[in-house]
Amino acid sequence: MKWKTYGFVLLLDIMFWLILFAELVLLQFPSCGGLPGLWTFAVLKIILINTWTVYIDDKPTPVVKRFVTLVCLLLPVFESVRTLVGFSTFNGRPVPTLGMIALAQISSIIACAFWEMDLTHGQKKKGGQNLGSTAVLKRVLKYFMPDRLYLMFAFFFLILGVACDAYIPLYQGRVIDMLRGQLYQTHFLKNLGWLALFSLGSPLFAALRGGTFMWILSRLNQRVKGLLYSNLLQQEIQFFEDNKPGSLASRLHSDVDKMGKTVALNCNLLVRSTIKGVLMLQLMVRLSWQLTLLTVVEMGLLSLIQSQYSVYSKEMKEELQDCQAENNRLATQTLGNIRVVRSCGAEPYEAGVYGRALDQMRDLKTRMGLYSATFLVLRRLLNVGIKVLILVQGRSLISSGQITVGDLLAFFLYQGPLSASIREFLYATGEFESTAGVIAKVLGYLDRTPNAKPAGRLAPEALAGGIRFQNVTFAYPSTPDKPVLKSLSLEVRPGKMTALVGPSGGGKTSCVSLLKRLYEPQDGQILLDGQPLHSYQHKYLHQKVTLVPQNPVLFSGSLGSNIGYGLEKCTLGMLQEAARRASADGFIASLEQKYDTDVGECGVKLGAGQRQCVAIARALVRTPRVIILDEATSSLDADVQHAVRHPNPDCFFSVGPTSGGRWTFSGAVESTSPENVFEADPKGCSGEAAAGAGCDPTGGGPSAEDGGGGGPHRVHGGRGHRGAGHAPGAHGQ
Repeated sequence: MKWKTYGFVLLLDIMFWLILFAELVLLQFPSCGGLPGLWTFAVLKIILINTWTVYIDDKPTPVVKRFVTLVCLLLPVFESVRTLVGFSTFNGRPVPTLGMIALAQISSIIACAFWEMDLTHGQKKKGGQNLGSTAVLKRVLKYFMPDRLYLMFAFFFLILGVACDAYIPLYQGRVIDMLRGQLYQTHFLKNLGWLALFSLGSPLFAALRGGTFMWILSRLNQRVKGLLYSNLLQQEIQFFEDNKPGSLASRLHSDVDKMGKTVALNCNLLVRSTIKGVLMLQLMVRLSWQLTLLTVVEMGLLSLIQSQYSVYSKEMKEELQDCQAENNRLATQTLGNIRVVRSCGAEPYEAGVYGRALDQMRDLKTRMGLYSATFLVLRRLLNVGIKVLILVQGRSLISSGQITVGDLLAFFLYQGPLSASIREFLYATGEFESTAGVIAKVLGYLDRTPNAKPAGRLAPEALAGGIRFQNVTFAYPSTPDKPVLKSLSLEVRPGKMTALVGPSGGGKTSCVSLLKRLYEPQDGQILLDGQPLHSYQHKYLHQKVTLVPQNPVLFSGSLGSNIGYGLEKCTLGMLQEAARRASADGFIASLEQKYDTDVGECGVKLGAGQRQCVAIARALVRTPRVIILDEATSSLDADVQHAVRHPNPDCFFSVGPTSGGRWTFSGAVESTSPENVFEADPKGCSGEAAAGAGCDPTGGGPSAEDGGGGGPHRVHGGRGHRGAGHAPGAHGQ
């Protein structure tokens, strides 16, 4: 049994009764309009409570709906029956007593308890359902908690502004009747003063409310975007392979903005329209319950139309957001790779692809426009029809003396804002329902945890740099049944330059990716100085184990910011020393702005060799113990390659042994023969090798220390590569 939902219903019922009591006391009304007023009040409560219950229980059961109806209608039905049999004393009381209200609620609870046991017995709650509107709202509201104090001020200004709006038409009608001589002139100046006060208070509090809500919205967007961006950066690499960057950027910007507007502004509309509607309906009932009944009929019909429109609107808005994300992806992909597009002469093709995507968005927006126009026409026709009926009924009431011209004018002045409040209420609920799916996607990204082992806390001051692959088996998540590496064992000791060679698809880059923890092996482990890689601190590991890829990626900005990328404290001296060791100081010195030179988007203002030099400097500035080269000097000329590879005791980077004890794990071998070579072989099955330890497949090969550093020895690592089923083996000694 959903006791929380039932308690919420009872609290809302009590709140509406208290509002009715307060209105009668403040306005000094003798009654609430008899049985017609009581029935109107009950119908209004049913509509409002059912609407608000959706935000506590996303899918209210029929029992809950019957409970709401029973709580609201029990007293009107009871008093109507007493009136028919001649025992009612209701006409002499302004509202039912507190005892009768409490008795009605207790009776409703007892009846509902029997319904719950009888009608829902044996039903089991299904799990695994997607987040509904209520769950989404609850999740989003917690992100407003840091601004709860400001929200209190915003809603305080909202209530004051709504109160001013509600009383303006009432005093306008009274002033008009005094001017026509239909009311005594004794309190003319008093009523005129109240009218002026409320007229000034309404825009003042509305401005304060709107400004406060907009400020809260800006803070919410900043907070959620920061949290989402930080969480996206923590995800595993496979996540970014499955989700395109353009789509993620769209979720980060447009979807978060939409989430903030939907929740902040629509909550504002919901609360404002609810309070305003309740106040105005109470005043309208006092003026004429007959005319108010027509207005309530309009509310019910409009709610029915809006509910149908919201279903279609929700589906189309989700499609529109997905379409926008796809268009962003296409544009980002094409413009970001304009060199490839230009070299292939594919401009017409890309324009056609993007044009078809725009056509799809246009068709979707056209459908949305047709649905919106149909809804608008039906709403306007309903509004005009009700106004005509109100005019006809109003003329009859004036002729019979039940209301004055000022009362009718005040009623019409209420009827317009009340209709607007109803439209705002329905729009806000419909808008939230239609964007719940979009918000759920954002929340899904916020909740997502990386599918990888968490980083440890190990950060030793001294790191030798010994690497050991222990029976490593790895397959990419996209092809889990095709292992790239199978039972690979490999040991490389510090102070050795080691090379991994072989054909494309042999698994060389996979080994490098595992060593940088871009992926996690399915079986086995990789040890660094005898400790698993995941036991080291994330920042420490990537500072001590650096990678220089064949096609390095640079960020838009200065040369200095790219070399010192990710380092909190990087001085100009550190940049210059790293550039000198990477042979990048020569071309940097020839630039006008030196290290402040802008490299352009993705480093397009630099040549391929210059980008590789910058990438090598970026690796060296971290003072690593392990440097991984993945064909990192392929774009350098022979002189620069020699400068980069030449062993130099004064250089902290070397392709061969150095006094510093560092070693380089290469993805390919080009001009200089390393001391230890491991060859990727797609035909082997399994095996082991130890760099610098003299191991061969049978354990009988000579070691490097014994002078046996001639040719490579073959050690296999199994079958399979990414898509073709091959794996690296190892040649070594």
